[in-house]
Amino acid sequence: MLAEDIFPGHGSALSQLWRSKQLEYSWLRTLMHRYEDFWQVTQDAFSYAWRSLQLSCTEQQRASLLDAYLRLETFPEVNAALHRLEGRRLAILSNGSPHMLRSVVKSNGLSHVFELVLSVDALKLYKPHPSVYQHAIDRLGLPKESIGFVSSNFWDIAGATSFGFQTFWLNRGQLPPDELGITPTAILQSLTNLAA
Repeated sequence: MLAEDIFPGHGSALSQLWRSKQLEYSWLRTLMHRYEDFWQVTQDAFSYAWRSLQLSCTEQQRASLLDAYLRLETFPEVNAALHRLEGRRLAILSNGSPHMLRSVVKSNGLSHVFELVLSVDALKLYKPHPSVYQHAIDRLGLPKESIGFVSSNFWDIAGATSFGFQTFWLNRGQLPPDELGITPTAILQSLTNLAA
């Protein structure tokens, strides 16, 4: 992990705090009606994380870690699993900013796979706000009951289930669900199981 290489002994704590603050900042910004795109949220969350852990961070280290975020790799089974879904309409609905999504999709060779890559940036608010899930319906032109929504984040599954999508929680870590009174349509341990 690059964070561990740059900050030996602190990489895991940095990554966890960074991710936690990304989510917290996106939700707070939605509640406060103070939208910034997810690239800015990602940078702000990183700044908070390294300062909070009292790490010394150079501009080059910061740039390296942020650049890695634009080239996140898919899990090993993703390409084969998406291939098994050929013939179905596939779309991404993400909190990521448009340039982040373009970069990650392109770097993983998936540009031809998805009909739509939808960013919350079009709405200036973040999931799990119901308007974001409505955006997918509006763009796809489908009834919500016919949409299968996949996420590894239970908070996102909770939002999509609450909205009325069929939901598939990709629970690779076999975590317990959050106590939100929400039950997904199915729980998967790998994307390979989705087609079935």
